[in-house]
Amino acid sequence: MPSPDLIIINGNIVTMDPLTPKAEALAATGGRVIALGTTAEIKALATSATRVIDAGGRLVLPGFQDTHIHLQDSGQGYGQNAALDEARTIDELVAIMRAFAASHDRPWVDGVGWYTGIFTDHNLTREVLDRAVPDRPSFILASDGHNACMNSLACEFVGLVKGLADPPNGHFVLDENGVPTGMLHEDAIKWADARMPQPDDEDFAFGVKYAAALANRHGITGVLDASVADRHVRVYDGLEKAGALTVRVRATARVEPHEATADALARISAYRAAHQSEMFTVHSAKFFLDGVLENRTGAMLEDYSDSLGGNAPLMFDYDQILELFTAFDAARFQLHVHTIGDYAVRAALDGMEAARKANGRWPSLHQIAHVQCIDPSDIPRFHELGAMMNIQPLWARHEPSVTDVALPMVGNARGKWMYAFRSLIDAGAPYALSSDWGVSTLNPFEIMETAITRQPPGRPKTHPIFLPEQRMTREECVKGYTIHAAEAAWRSADTGSLTPGKYADIIILDRDIFTCDVYDIGDTEVMLTLLGGREVHRDKGFGG
Repeated sequence: MPSPDLIIINGNIVTMDPLTPKAEALAATGGRVIALGTTAEIKALATSATRVIDAGGRLVLPGFQDTHIHLQDSGQGYGQNAALDEARTIDELVAIMRAFAASHDRPWVDGVGWYTGIFTDHNLTREVLDRAVPDRPSFILASDGHNACMNSLACEFVGLVKGLADPPNGHFVLDENGVPTGMLHEDAIKWADARMPQPDDEDFAFGVKYAAALANRHGITGVLDASVADRHVRVYDGLEKAGALTVRVRATARVEPHEATADALARISAYRAAHQSEMFTVHSAKFFLDGVLENRTGAMLEDYSDSLGGNAPLMFDYDQILELFTAFDAARFQLHVHTIGDYAVRAALDGMEAARKANGRWPSLHQIAHVQCIDPSDIPRFHELGAMMNIQPLWARHEPSVTDVALPMVGNARGKWMYAFRSLIDAGAPYALSSDWGVSTLNPFEIMETAITRQPPGRPKTHPIFLPEQRMTREECVKGYTIHAAEAAWRSADTGSLTPGKYADIIILDRDIFTCDVYDIGDTEVMLTLLGGREVHRDKGFGG
């Protein structure tokens, strides 16, 4: 055994390896774990050159992995624009945007993160943004990424005028006179974005560094960027070659409905061939099969249950889904599929079933993300097909986007299968936990607390529980961020557990999340984050 260059002693090490589940101490060299044991055993391996970290009895875990996150886009968005997450009234939103506009003289005044559970087509318009920013174009993107709004000068800049036809898979919201209100749904955002000034690669590189530092602070050492294209790949590649990444990045490249199957396969195959390193790899193809319920673009098997009724189509033709999934599966890509409505979930499962029949069974762990709604007859199909649900439990709580928007749309009968995580896990569905940041916080501890309680972190314990029968356990949540997440990202050979031979991606926490009060999990602080044994975050209160 080589001499360690790093040891951790006096730890409550939970390895997530069932063969050696716990240890007091750990040794690593060259960025990989080489031994586990008691403090005395591991200290005996050290030399005068070995770095010693005293965990002080704290919980030590493998680094967490967030396998559905928009690291680059959200990093740039939050790192350089107004953050609107805390706004809960129009006046608050206006005040934040007005203050941000006063802080700089950029040609555009942009914001991110407004909450679609409160701000909707009915109360957010160009006139609202005109109050905040009357003298420059302004564009604000919702937290879900499926809705946006522009002020009057921005509408004028991009040519959003009365009589303009909706783009494919997009919608311009109109007032009673047919005039665009400034609100954009789905691919109408892409239409506007293509006509707006764009941040450059340096801005997005800044965004990656900003987001990675935030991730490291919350114990995240690996991510899966859930929708990339040319620019994303180019920026990640530059940072990887410069040695500037502090999280391991796997990426899923977006396929557009207008692309021919052969063209999409060739494009993404080129990404994969060119990017296969320990820090940046393209390994999967992303498909948005529908939108979100908040703007009525979630695709349901039956029409919406509220007074407006109606439904939304899939964003790909059904036969196109079968063809694309079969082709990418045959080329041994992982599939990563956005699904909100129960029809989108069924179409994703049908596509995966068609691919399996055509190409045979292999350990793809194709990802079906979100799974907000599901028909109960489709629950056992996840296990049967080996499809992994990639879930964001923070959303499974009594909040306006659920209780005021989604539940009335799906009705009581379908509502009891909303975020049906317990039912899916009990039926044998593979799973991983993730954030979808910047849709919501990337803090894994708040997300795990919500998965366990089905209540919002920080609210009174008496807050209503959303479908308590669908709650998860602590152990399931930690697995969802470690060994299961590593499997989802196709890097379980090197990460996910503190097993000798794997990377020394390690976090030390300020509390034991397996035993503390469940309502304290969300307040957990990460004392130290190591990536391959290299320190990428240290809390100022940690002296180990």
